[in-house]
Amino acid sequence: MNTLITGAAFGAALTASGVYQPSVIVSQLKFENWHMIQAFLTAAASSAALVHLLQTLCPTTFPLPPRSYSSISLFSRYDGNLLGGILLGTGMMLSGACPGTVLAQIGTGVRSGFYALEGGIIGGIVFTGFVGPWITKRNAAAKARAEDSKELTKTVYENLGVSRSSVLVAFEAICASVVVSTALWTSVGPEAKISPVVGGLCIAGAQLLSLLLRKNLVGTSTSFEEVGDWFWGIFKGKTLPQRYNNLLFVSGCVLGAKLLTVAYPALGQVTEVAVSPVAAGLGGFLMIVGSRMAGGCTSGHGISGISLLSTSSFLTIGAAFGAGALLGLLRG
Repeated sequence: MNTLITGAAFGAALTASGVYQPSVIVSQLKFENWHMIQAFLTAAASSAALVHLLQTLCPTTFPLPPRSYSSISLFSRYDGNLLGGILLGTGMMLSGACPGTVLAQIGTGVRSGFYALEGGIIGGIVFTGFVGPWITKRNAAAKARAEDSKELTKTVYENLGVSRSSVLVAFEAICASVVVSTALWTSVGPEAKISPVVGGLCIAGAQLLSLLLRKNLVGTSTSFEEVGDWFWGIFKGKTLPQRYNNLLFVSGCVLGAKLLTVAYPALGQVTEVAVSPVAAGLGGFLMIVGSRMAGGCTSGHGISGISLLSTSSFLTIGAAFGAGALLGLLRG
């Protein structure tokens, strides 16, 4: 029940913040509207502060490890994060969604979200059946080279050789400066029923609820891999996997978005943006394959992994936003 409640809170927070709307995602990647960045950085910075506080006060209760690197053994220990992030960002720009916001889109009835979800489910099946095993084989062959303890550092502060607190303060200052400057010098669209900053705080509140109830951080893309596991288990006649917690979480996300828009219909009013079924489906496919290759998505890496100051998370999200922005500029 805690997982379902936490998922509902997260889905409701995404909906209230307005970042679930395709127009917000597409316009941000085109640098036309800074709504998404304001909400995202507020959520990430607040989550980082909350995680640090909880781990300082109750280190044994919240032993949250930083996100590890994701490698596909092509050119770098972080090549899976970089290439996966590129696929994720490309998919976001095409679909106007990400693995988390697509769930809120389903709950609020955004038409393109259904096509993106279908593409994402296919992406989860393809990753589980083909891409994941291929990556596992490549990494197994390179396992001997992965024992360099120096390269196993997982956080930004470890890589820089400084304290965690100093990096956290710098991160908070950067987020605050970007949020304040964009709030002062740019405007947001009609999707912002509440301030993007308040929306970001709502998302951080859902993160706090997840920590208190589940002792875990939020993330959504693993659920698509679970769908793939179930598909191949049924298709091959094997014992069905026992994993379903992530599916329960994302079900809660859809439910939370739906209930919130029933209670407050204005939050479900969607600003139309042209996302064709083909673009939405292809984008959904790419963002799920990319996020699983990278080991997380804009929630698992962007809000949760960054809150732990994980190097892999910063690289994944940087690659995602860079690729999405580049495609946005090319598409005009």
